[in-house]
Amino acid sequence: MKIQILGTGCPKCKKLAENAETAIKELGLSCEIEKVTKINDIMAFGVMMTPALAIDGDVKIVGKVATVEDIKSFINK
Repeated sequence: MKIQILGTGCPKCKKLAENAETAIKELGLSCEIEKVTKINDIMAFGVMMTPALAIDGDVKIVGKVATVEDIKSFINK
């Protein structure tokens, strides 16, 4: 599983990355976390507002920081 954090590195993007790492640890999973920071790469996902979270290339949330529980539910679906 690959989790992608889409954002330029703002505080909200960093918090989303932290929450993703916490969710993975709490679920006991081994996932790759990739930070996508280039605007053109972010736009290739169809995302116009950051931060955003994608799991295996599928955008799950845009424009807000997902909580640890939100991320766990996205992973478990």
